[in-house]
Amino acid sequence: MGVSAAGKSTVGHLLSKALDIPFYDGDDYHPQANKDKMASGQPLNDHDRQGWLESLNALANATLQKDGCILACSALKESYREILSHRLGHRTDWVLLHGDFDLLRDRMQVRNGHFMPQSLLQSQFDTLEKPVYGLYLDVKQSPESLVNAIVNYYRQTSFGLIGLGVMGSSLARNLARKGVRLSLFNRHVPGKEEKVAEKATQTFPELADAQAFDNLEAFVLSIQRPRKIFLMINAGKAVDAVLDDLVPFLDFGDVVMDGGNSHYADTLLRMDKMGKVGVRFLGVGVSGGEEGALHGPAIMPGGDAVGYQIVKPYLRAIAAKDKHGSPCTTYVGKGGSGHFVKMVHNGMEYAEMQLLAELYQCMRFAAKMSPEAIAQVFEQALQTEAESYLLEITTRILQHRTGDVLTLDDILDQAAHKGTGNWTTVAASQLGEPATVLTAALNARYVSANKDKRVQAAQMYDFATQNAVVTDVGSILQAYQSARWIVHHQGFSLIQKAAETYHWELDFRELARIWTNGCIIRSRMMEQLAEMVDGTSILLHPNVVAYLKANKEHLKAFVLQNTAAGWPIPCFSAALDFMNAFTQAESPANLIQAQRDLFGAHGYRRKSDHAAESHHTIWTTLNKT
Repeated sequence: MGVSAAGKSTVGHLLSKALDIPFYDGDDYHPQANKDKMASGQPLNDHDRQGWLESLNALANATLQKDGCILACSALKESYREILSHRLGHRTDWVLLHGDFDLLRDRMQVRNGHFMPQSLLQSQFDTLEKPVYGLYLDVKQSPESLVNAIVNYYRQTSFGLIGLGVMGSSLARNLARKGVRLSLFNRHVPGKEEKVAEKATQTFPELADAQAFDNLEAFVLSIQRPRKIFLMINAGKAVDAVLDDLVPFLDFGDVVMDGGNSHYADTLLRMDKMGKVGVRFLGVGVSGGEEGALHGPAIMPGGDAVGYQIVKPYLRAIAAKDKHGSPCTTYVGKGGSGHFVKMVHNGMEYAEMQLLAELYQCMRFAAKMSPEAIAQVFEQALQTEAESYLLEITTRILQHRTGDVLTLDDILDQAAHKGTGNWTTVAASQLGEPATVLTAALNARYVSANKDKRVQAAQMYDFATQNAVVTDVGSILQAYQSARWIVHHQGFSLIQKAAETYHWELDFRELARIWTNGCIIRSRMMEQLAEMVDGTSILLHPNVVAYLKANKEHLKAFVLQNTAAGWPIPCFSAALDFMNAFTQAESPANLIQAQRDLFGAHGYRRKSDHAAESHHTIWTTLNKT
């Protein structure tokens, strides 16, 4: 690509011989009307170019069924390049031939028989939008030197991935299926981790053509510049150690992505650290587990905006697709925003899982329903607005048997956690944003972890639980759906508070959209949010208000019945408590402010005072009537 007279045709013909693949000159495919317009001294507009670019894209797509091709095209704008590369995946390498205006003007003066007049050269320079990706070559070099540089670039890989655990190897396979030429690296630990990358290329057919390394310098040098390197390693000190090892081998403008569950504050520090050496850093939230990584996760990149543009085609290619076919990924925002929203996603995931656990407990142990009967109820719920990925997999779990035994019944009742749920609660506290249901789900896991103490306490207290008769399954499903609306409200409200505090410019509707597929909390409710969330409180949206006004009594009845019967339902209870508090115009918080003022002289505001002044009372003087 490049402006007229950059040497695209000359270099293309020579490159065709060097690589033994066909060359097509885009100029040969201009309709005669375009040629006549340019010959008359008039530059082409976007409308003139549309059909021409589409025909070149069709040509490129056709050659992909064989050995590919080399295509010469000015490709002056990013929008033109998007048309040219439509549905080409990552079988596309861009090379910009660029040169000084005077040099190219002189070339045009001695060029014979071309429809492009010299007078249009400036208009091409004015139109050119240089890409942030690809290979830049100065045409002052000889054509042979340019070809050698392109051949070396072509033989390098286009993407690097570090860390070949379950998630890393699955993402690598996903990338390879999209035609990405990969370099793979895994650390070498004698006796524990040896030739991991090489073994991955031998184990998975998709990775057979990937280059495997356990030498970091060789790995980095194998990747095209600007390098695109994805870290899929454990969050924490390991990330900093790998970055320290990488830096000596990286060049200005390279892009490094952290795809682990790192803390958003750490991501901000790493972004600053890498920026000082000219490396663009992104914190990338990836949700979907092993299956999502392999077939299409939801991807939440935040950080360096230019770096995102460089890796955008790759992330879009491997992401899940929403119901309209658009990739479930978007640039989230600046700083640590990508990892923050992934953290909150996980906090919401905890709450959604706990709600289902409490629902299961009520139906199986309080109401004495069989697992098969519960699964049947859940299968029917999947056809309603309650549909979600977590509900779907719960239905599968309730029907899975190991021999004659329900597999679930042999699983120890201690729920583990990896830190993101804890971070969500801490962040909510730091930002002063209530996330009560999310926190209740986290605390429920903490309680479950104390298995020995729970068994001992059950024997010592011997509290009896009562049976509960579920006369209306529809009612408890409405209670469940009501609690879920409160979970989503709290999650999005926390993200909104962070955006305001850290000055992130987030698109909440777009965020909801990328959570409609690929991620763990994908659901029909999220699809509704993708069409209605706008940064205001979800519980104040007319549709949600109407739903909760009609169904709050179901939530209340569920909580009262189970609490009275002695069954712990922390998330349902927290949801009801929050709903009661959120809809209370007058709260008892004035008493708390009075108490604070009495013992600490913290002051308070008066209802009758419209100004935000602080008042203090000498409470030892009692004014009695």
